[in-house]
Amino acid sequence: MSNNCSGSGFAFLAGITVGAAVGAIAGLLFAPESGEDTRKKLQDKSKDLTEDLHDKFDEFKDTVTEALESVKSKVEEVKSKDTKKA
Repeated sequence: MSNNCSGSGFAFLAGITVGAAVGAIAGLLFAPESGEDTRKKLQDKSKDLTEDLHDKFDEFKDTVTEALESVKSKVEEVKSKDTKKA
């Protein structure tokens, strides 16, 4: 069940990122500027969005890693308690 929540959070962040990218691109394409300026802005915006996406992915990866470590330690606790009972 908790996997669905994590997946939903990641999907939500991905949706926001994609929505921001589409909005930024649309705004730049409809802005009254020269093609060169528009291409430069698109390039800069895409770099920013790529960096943001990498940062969000790293955060997500860290969260998953921490959750896995927590589960592993709890499993080891249960195993050790079960071993002591036997």
